[in-house]
Amino acid sequence: MDIQLLKVFFTTAHEGSISKAANKLNFAQSNVTHKIQQLEADLQTQLFYRHNRGITLTPSGQILVSYAEKILHVIQEARLAVGDSSEPAGPLHIGSMETTASARLPMLLTNYHTEFPAVDFTLTTGPTEQHIHGVLHYELNGAFVAGPVEHPDLIQEKVIDEELVLVTSSSHPPIRSIHDVQDRPLLVLRSGCAYRAKLNLLLKEEGLIPVKLMDFGSPETIIGCVGAGLGISLLPRTIAAEPEEQGRIRTHKITGKHAIVTTVFIRRRDALITPALSAFLSAMRKHFTGSNV
Repeated sequence: MDIQLLKVFFTTAHEGSISKAANKLNFAQSNVTHKIQQLEADLQTQLFYRHNRGITLTPSGQILVSYAEKILHVIQEARLAVGDSSEPAGPLHIGSMETTASARLPMLLTNYHTEFPAVDFTLTTGPTEQHIHGVLHYELNGAFVAGPVEHPDLIQEKVIDEELVLVTSSSHPPIRSIHDVQDRPLLVLRSGCAYRAKLNLLLKEEGLIPVKLMDFGSPETIIGCVGAGLGISLLPRTIAAEPEEQGRIRTHKITGKHAIVTTVFIRRRDALITPALSAFLSAMRKHFTGSNV
């Protein structure tokens, strides 16, 4: 099987369009079509349905996509593995929840970059579900997410326990239970966020339906809007501590099983541990051993 043909097929399947795949690969559309036809002839099966709206994977194409992803990733791993340097270098793509990135990672990333400047480090922030998908599909070398994460293809390593607190404006009276704020808008991060899921579960168990959910892109924006009196939120204490000291917001302790969320670092079980990733894992363990109090 020709690897170049496989790459064209996978890119086309991922983009969902021959024209988009051609643009990404810097090929003519006719070239992309021809290579897909070559692969179909080689495999003696149709990989795409062609129709007026574009293309759709056939059942055979759907099966091949998962194999193509693994094959192309293994080839990339092979290139890295046979490199002549054991020093950490090259790309390292890590994902993280927004709150973890802002409160827990700055010093870790600074120290890592200082020690290993040849590593081309990229940090992508987003919700837990997005990062699990990214690690599973080889888009990320690893990610900090809310645990536990149970998946046979993933290894998870505990990083730290985060205490969650209800966050209100500084003038808000003490909260005895979630019932005290059931009539306030809830300010949450986008779908897939573990803290949003915790808040929804807490409300559900109390038989409450939120009057309004308002989505925000960052915890900093949520804190600013909460401080202005727009609504309430559920966030890690580490994020809320400094704004509370500044008198901008007030935090309220919650009890029970929803009070703690464990942050874990996940990576694929079958992925190559490059020198860059190995060095990052060591730095991460050292950093959080000292901060896990």
